[in-house]
Amino acid sequence: MSANREQPWSDDVPEQGRVVVVTDNPIGRAVVAIAQVVGRRTVLLPDEDVDPTPAQWLAEHPLEEADAFVMCDHDTPGMEALLRQALAGRAGYVAMMGSRRRAEGVFAALDAELDAATLARLHVPAGLNTGGKAPGEIALSVVAELVAVSHGRDGGPMTSR
Repeated sequence: MSANREQPWSDDVPEQGRVVVVTDNPIGRAVVAIAQVVGRRTVLLPDEDVDPTPAQWLAEHPLEEADAFVMCDHDTPGMEALLRQALAGRAGYVAMMGSRRRAEGVFAALDAELDAATLARLHVPAGLNTGGKAPGEIALSVVAELVAVSHGRDGGPMTSR
């Protein structure tokens, strides 16, 4: 590399947090795969029919500030309770897949129980507006958003820097 060019990456990347994904479906598996590529440790939790349940796992493994929690199925049993549990932790990124209409319902259900600052941490619908429809494209938008949030960025195009 030329002495005049800046290296676009850092060799000293601090340890990244976990990406905890609930539900084992095509989007969830794609989020895990992409998150691993960008250096995140991942946990893929199936739905409620297994032991430990996602709620039990979260109780045993509290979310830290560097962690992300991604709900990949808005029909997961106990979804609102899981989101409350994730938001009660310190996770820097908490998100759920779903339409804007579904997002309104989630915020309405949680609004009575959570303060505005806590609700502001919830990303619903999850991901950046890339227009992607395939599981991998959706997962890419979600991981891009969680990386941006973890670096204090909004995820906009590099050309607008």
